[in-house]
Amino acid sequence: MEPKIVSQTPVTLPELKSEVEKIKQRDTEPSIRVTRMEDYLSAFVKISPEQGKELQATLTKLSINRLKEEHIVKLVEILPKTANELKVIMQGYAVSLTSDASSKIVDTINEFLSKK
Repeated sequence: MEPKIVSQTPVTLPELKSEVEKIKQRDTEPSIRVTRMEDYLSAFVKISPEQGKELQATLTKLSINRLKEEHIVKLVEILPKTANELKVIMQGYAVSLTSDASSKIVDTINEFLSKK
């Protein structure tokens, strides 16, 4: 029997890191995939899951029409600090942002990182 996908929700890397911790507590000996994932997350995750959710909510409140949840999740994961970095990230999607929207996003992320 094929598994059935009930729903798909994007998950940020900080949230994934907390899920990996739960898996490690549950399993006596984590698999090699869990170990590799933990190594990757330790190298690239810069904020806690709570901070990630807070930033995600803040970016959602900006109400930028073209920005969907999957884009916001990617922005929380990568944390672009300049408009050029943001532009490079968004080129992976079929989304173009106005310069005003780009500056709002970058300013919000930089403000968040400065108070972190």
